[in-house]
Amino acid sequence: MTTYQTFRKSVEKTIYYTAALGVIFVLPLMLLTTADVVGRGFFNKPVAGSFELSEYLLAVIILFSAAYTQQVKGHVAVDFLTSRFSKKTQGTLQVFTTALCLLVVAIIVWQGFILGLEEKAVTDQLRIPKGPFKILVGLSGLLLWLQLFFDLVDAVQIRKGEKPWTP
Repeated sequence: MTTYQTFRKSVEKTIYYTAALGVIFVLPLMLLTTADVVGRGFFNKPVAGSFELSEYLLAVIILFSAAYTQQVKGHVAVDFLTSRFSKKTQGTLQVFTTALCLLVVAIIVWQGFILGLEEKAVTDQLRIPKGPFKILVGLSGLLLWLQLFFDLVDAVQIRKGEKPWTP
C-alpha cells in the first residue's frame, strides 16, 4: 500500500468517525426541541437558551457530516444535462467542478480558522463562546477539502482511463 493510500484510508476513517460523532448530537437536539415545544405550548415556559443550543447542535451535526456525505456521494447532483455528454466530457467536467469546489472549501477552511481564532464573543443568553464553533468550521472544512482532493484524484484517473483506487 502506498503512502497516499495509507493517508487516504486514515482520513476517510476519520471522516466516518466524525460523522458518527455528529449523529450522537441528533438525539439531544430532538429532546431539546421537544422539551421546548411542550414547555412553550402547555406551560407557557420555553426552555431557556433552547434556540442557542439548537443552533449550535445543528451546526455540529451538519459540519461533522459534510465530509462523510461527500465521501458516500450523498450530495445532490443534477445530471440531466451532463448525462448526455460523452464519458470523456463528463470526466473533464468532474475534474473542473471538483477543482472549483476545492478552491471554495479552501477559502472556507482558511476563514474558519482565522475567524475562530479571532472570535471573542459569546452568545447572548447562555454565554457560550462562539470561537470554538468557528474553528470547527475550519476543521470540518479541512476534512471536506481532503475528501474533495481524493475525489479529484479519482476523477483525473477516470479521465485518463485508469481505475481509481478503492480501499
